[in-house]
Amino acid sequence: MRPSIRPVVCVLALLLSAGAACADSPASTPAPPDQAWQPLFQQVQRAHLFPDQKTFADAVPRQSPAALLADWQRAQRQPGYTLRAFVDRAFDLPGGPAPYVSPAGQSLRAHIEGLWPVLTRQSTAVDPHGSLLPLPHAYVVPGGRFREVYYWDSYFTMLGLASSGRWPQVRAMVDNFAWQLDQYGHIPNGNRSYYLSRSQPPFFSLMVTLLAAHEGDQAYRRYLTQLRTEHDFWMRGADGLAPGQARERVVRMPNGDLLNRYWDARAVPRSESWTDDLATAAQAPQRAPLQVYRDLRAGAESGWDFSSRWMDDPSALSSIQTTSIVPVDLNSLLYHLEQTIARASRVAGDRASARDYSARAEARRTAINRLLWDAAQGWYADHDLRSGQLRPALTAAALYPLWLKIATDEQARRSADAAEAQLMREGGLLTTTLVSGQQWDAPNGWAPLQWVAVDGLQHYGQERLARQLGVRFLRTVQSVYDRQGKLVEKYVVDGSAGGGGGGEYPLQDGFGWSNGVTLALLDRLCPRQRTCENAGDVE
Repeated sequence: MRPSIRPVVCVLALLLSAGAACADSPASTPAPPDQAWQPLFQQVQRAHLFPDQKTFADAVPRQSPAALLADWQRAQRQPGYTLRAFVDRAFDLPGGPAPYVSPAGQSLRAHIEGLWPVLTRQSTAVDPHGSLLPLPHAYVVPGGRFREVYYWDSYFTMLGLASSGRWPQVRAMVDNFAWQLDQYGHIPNGNRSYYLSRSQPPFFSLMVTLLAAHEGDQAYRRYLTQLRTEHDFWMRGADGLAPGQARERVVRMPNGDLLNRYWDARAVPRSESWTDDLATAAQAPQRAPLQVYRDLRAGAESGWDFSSRWMDDPSALSSIQTTSIVPVDLNSLLYHLEQTIARASRVAGDRASARDYSARAEARRTAINRLLWDAAQGWYADHDLRSGQLRPALTAAALYPLWLKIATDEQARRSADAAEAQLMREGGLLTTTLVSGQQWDAPNGWAPLQWVAVDGLQHYGQERLARQLGVRFLRTVQSVYDRQGKLVEKYVVDGSAGGGGGGEYPLQDGFGWSNGVTLALLDRLCPRQRTCENAGDVE
């Protein structure tokens, strides 16, 4: 049955009016470059001085913003002025990553072990005029253009650090994220001022759970306050929300269930993709530009930036509708967060809080299985707030309810069958079944989604499929490494066994989460052979 018209209209009215809203940031947070250096920032980005617009967003001015802009005004009146010459004089530009070359004959595992120090950064002290934000402890970056820590990437990187026995580094990174929760009230997309208006998929509870597997229940007690802060951030705006309404990241479904969506506190082009976002909005003259920017930013918060999953027309990024969609993976992660707070509360002796969060988790589990399960198709899907219907596409996100133990045995069996029939390829698990030119679509496969699938399928006894998927992805990683001596951000898994493509920037080397998932899969699939680089050994 379709819901009544009124709740859907309420949602549409709120979504359409939300474009101009902008949640206030804490007074202590620095302004992003597009605000601090305006209008110089916009002029530089519009001039396309750099192939990658993130370059200028990461640049550090050699003086305060006020002095910088005054200097720029004077420079423009001087003979021979050029914008590029001024930028070269006034800014320290980020350098490219130094190439990392493995010693000849080095195994895949040894290569990754050697990369950890190469990808480790420290930013206890940062230039106050730049966009980089400080963190109290060292951290591992993804690599390539990604010169800072990223929230959800880091969980999968930590899996590899744990496999390497680098538990002090795991602890340090969890402490960094706890510090950000204390400092900003949420974990930003990354430690850049231009990422402060959004978060990423909420993996903090999984990080705490990973650390607790090594340190015991004391880890739950240590981070209980920050776990609650994370939950408060995602649930802000829930009070007084009527059925059919949405506010920030919270949605009250027409039946009264409370679920979540992705959102961003700003509705302007992204600092790191300024002219790209202007161009995307210009391709949708029928839509308010502010809403396009908000949906692009919410897509970046999802981590799937970008995918046909968020688009009405897979061929047009301008049709993105992220804030109108209730995602199954986000809500599965929040279920885990609520369960983890309940467990941490029990460890701390707070029985009332434990009961409260257990009830919240169970209510969310019921809502996911009621509203995000497609019984006709046999898989989990995202909910479209505008139509009141499930979006029909099967994506790798459908396996999150298996990974986080939300599905029933029957739902898990049908989900496994669907994934095997439609998403499994010779090189691993596809992200979606559609080829759109976006990087979070076919033919690409991403390391974190391979881990979600393998671990989730194993939870429900689907050993054969789990091992096949894991082995196929390991073969892809090994094949690229054998030919090119590196790991990359994403892979083509349709059989060609190469680095993935599509999206807003070239393929990046490194790469944090590919390294982490590769080590974790090798440990999972080769538990008695710590040097089992030949994935064929475990099929």
